[in-house]
Amino acid sequence: MTQNKTVETDASVTEFLDKVEDEKKRADCYTLLKMMEEVTGFKAKMWGDSIVGFGSYHYKYASGHEGDVGLTGFSPRKANLTIYIVPGFDEFGDLLKKLGKFKNSKVCLYIKSLEDIDPEVLRELIAKSVQMVKNYYPGA
Repeated sequence: MTQNKTVETDASVTEFLDKVEDEKKRADCYTLLKMMEEVTGFKAKMWGDSIVGFGSYHYKYASGHEGDVGLTGFSPRKANLTIYIVPGFDEFGDLLKKLGKFKNSKVCLYIKSLEDIDPEVLRELIAKSVQMVKNYYPGA
């Protein structure tokens, strides 16, 4: 059985964020850190060596593959801030219309800067996505 490559670690979140070279991106990361802790009620933890995650849940597929993953999180990637919205975006079309300038993939929201989006809409998106996961995985 394969194991997840990205798992929760004991590494320091602040040490990781302090190493973000771009000053504006580092400031955005600290804003996201505070926002996500407030919205989720979870303290930040490092997942792997580059994801700041909040909360976790255990999943198990019919195939037998199982593991733990964060409820939500973010990573300061070179090109963008990546925010992980675990249930994806299918249920959040109305919020995305109000969010601002972004790109997305299946579960990743890519933004250049927090200045490009409405922070209150982002808070609502994070809160609703976390609640959706908790509803599906009651132990989360």
